[in-house]
Amino acid sequence: MSESHRAGTGGVGPGAGRAPAGAVEGGSRPRGASPGGAERPGAPDWTSPGRRSGTLQEDGPHGTNGGADGTNGRARGTQGDGAGRPKGGPGAGTGGPGTGNGRPGGADGATRVFVDHRELLFAIVYNMLGSVADTEDVLQETWLSWQGRAGRSPLDGIANPRAYLVRIAVNQALARRAAITRRRETYVGPWLPEPLLDEPAPAGAADDRTLRSESVSLAMLVVLESLTPLERAVFVLNEVFGYAHTEIAGVLDRSPAAVRQLAHRARQHVHARRPLYRAHPRVRRQATERFVEAALGGDITALMEILAPDVTVWTDGGGKTPRAGLRPVHGRDKAARLFAGYATRRATGLDIRYRRVNGDDSAVIFEGDSPYAVMVMNLAPDGEHVRDVYIVTNPEKLAHVRREEETDGQEGRQP
Repeated sequence: MSESHRAGTGGVGPGAGRAPAGAVEGGSRPRGASPGGAERPGAPDWTSPGRRSGTLQEDGPHGTNGGADGTNGRARGTQGDGAGRPKGGPGAGTGGPGTGNGRPGGADGATRVFVDHRELLFAIVYNMLGSVADTEDVLQETWLSWQGRAGRSPLDGIANPRAYLVRIAVNQALARRAAITRRRETYVGPWLPEPLLDEPAPAGAADDRTLRSESVSLAMLVVLESLTPLERAVFVLNEVFGYAHTEIAGVLDRSPAAVRQLAHRARQHVHARRPLYRAHPRVRRQATERFVEAALGGDITALMEILAPDVTVWTDGGGKTPRAGLRPVHGRDKAARLFAGYATRRATGLDIRYRRVNGDDSAVIFEGDSPYAVMVMNLAPDGEHVRDVYIVTNPEKLAHVRREEETDGQEGRQP
């Protein structure tokens, strides 16, 4: 299948969807770093502020970790797989510090290694798929492949367990794209990535939140949907997690030259659609609060001041919420009327919580104890106007959203 075939065709390399035959040497390095350790000039910051890959240390010559890349395993509670096992493999919904990237020994060692790398695998796969539910399924398949490999022969011969697991997970994710594309063909209305809320680590867990948090913004995930599956895999591994082209070539069973070409095409496409601008978190928070109060309060005058002239509003209800639009709404006048209509018809008793979603300050709206919507805003370069609004109301995509008290002391409020 051609690598240039656009997203969702399930273009996968040899070995996709099954455990690899051998380990790939080398791990991830801080994004933007060259093999010699020098920082690449002008490397764009695709991740959220404070969410860099610097915690993922380079592997030593024997596959041991030169630094602490153990994860906190702070996965949310997940559904079972029908056999009493947690969905997503061991470590799902548990906490605890990682134990490094040492070689496994026996069944307990295989489980420990998988748990240690589960958050890294989650972050990579989620950025490739944009779906928490599909990511958990891929991690479950990765665990079964890893467990099967451990049952067939000792794992001591795998020099780099992390690289081995990343290869399995990435190829499983590429195989999963075909199923996601089939669902998208019959999806009702605009499709948006499943929002990923930043959550504090549970008590007693290691305070390393960078692995699962190593996610690009929701707006960037929308842009990544236009890449081919292989382009997106290369972009995520190279630009977000700092893997070298030679390392990615081993993961995807492609030549380094082919990977460099994929990376070039992906960067060109992303640069063309996504300006390199990120507002300061304080500015984002203030703009988000102003917009949400005006939108849910039906203040058309305030909305006309806040919305950019070329604003676009995407509402993802999946055909399950009656008020979700079937097409994006373009332009300030139409968007203001849309939100004014929402304000007059909205349910009563809505509670707004300002939380970080995919690294950006956003509004999470609850009706009682149930999630009602997640609203994510993308600001114009002036930092004053809202250029894009992403609203997710599909209950299936909000199933993992839990109501929690705000950590900064601000209470939810009704506009």
